[in-house]
Amino acid sequence: MAFEITKAEGCLLYDTNGKEYIDLIGGISVANVGHRHPKVIGAIQKQLEAYLHVMVYGEFVESPQVQYAKLITDHLPATLNSVYFTNSGAEAVEGAMKLAKRTTNRTQIIAFNNSYHGSTQGALSVMGDEYWRNAFRPLLPDVLHLEYNSFDSLLSITEQTACVIAEPVQAEAGIIVPYKEWMQALRKRCTETGTLLILDEIQTGFGRTGKLWGFEHFNIVPDILLLGKALGGGMPLGAFIADKKLMDAFTENPVLGHITTFGGHPVCCAAGMAAVKALLDEKMIEDVQQKEELFRSLLVHPGIRTIRSFGLWLAVEFDSFETNKKVIDACLVNGVMTDWFLFSPQCLRISPPLIIDKEEIRKVCKMILKVI
Repeated sequence: MAFEITKAEGCLLYDTNGKEYIDLIGGISVANVGHRHPKVIGAIQKQLEAYLHVMVYGEFVESPQVQYAKLITDHLPATLNSVYFTNSGAEAVEGAMKLAKRTTNRTQIIAFNNSYHGSTQGALSVMGDEYWRNAFRPLLPDVLHLEYNSFDSLLSITEQTACVIAEPVQAEAGIIVPYKEWMQALRKRCTETGTLLILDEIQTGFGRTGKLWGFEHFNIVPDILLLGKALGGGMPLGAFIADKKLMDAFTENPVLGHITTFGGHPVCCAAGMAAVKALLDEKMIEDVQQKEELFRSLLVHPGIRTIRSFGLWLAVEFDSFETNKKVIDACLVNGVMTDWFLFSPQCLRISPPLIIDKEEIRKVCKMILKVI
């Protein structure tokens, strides 16, 4: 679109002409606490006065990393107690796959069709769409893609499988919510076969679904948790989290089993920690479900085929991408910023900052209906 932003604040974006837009994308689920939250800006400024990059992972102790890791693990199950910060969600995927192969001494990795896990070569190998993979082959060997939400598919998980990587809710497929029983069966099958379950919460994490973590809806706990996007409060940051007993596999043979220069940058960690504190202290998650219901109650039109949602995360489906693109373009002209989903281009994306208020919701819904 070559759309030039000069300022962002809360749920609003401003272009070079000073025109205001309500942001329904949130940087693809990055700006969960809103753009430039005052506490995030304050934390960044404070860390800038102390130091930027010095040296990470053991040689120097960078307190923002340690404090943020403690804050995150304080709000996770006991077995998710060791945090490895990366630069991005895709790098978290790469580290988690290495950890799974290292600790199980197996090679097979299982993912699901229409899943999205990033675009680096390892992450691309587990992406669930051949159109995106094919141009870059050969990719990682011994990767198997199964049908998401299929009980029969789970039989393909065996004692040869190092890990299964799954989204608690499929994002780029257009908000596909699995059966609770299927997620529990997936967890059970992984446990039975000694397979590590990796849950990719890069988009579902930090309140997007109405709970802090998506897996809480299914009463399961992964072996490895992947975080990104909202993790940095608007700054680039990713992480994979596991039990320290697993993570210790990176300490020997070789001694630096996984390493990064900038992963867990102190400014990014300070920003992310401030964002999570704001998310919790200001109780932003508490009314996510009410806001979801308001969107669904207002977005009623014969031109809308269906709406799939899970928290403040909706896929509004039209008859084709062409129709959806016309709606998106018209919304932009009328001050509403949105887009589509990678594997579901006929669906309009709604993933605003969690701080969006009811008046803004009514305003954008009125505009979407008008342009339809």
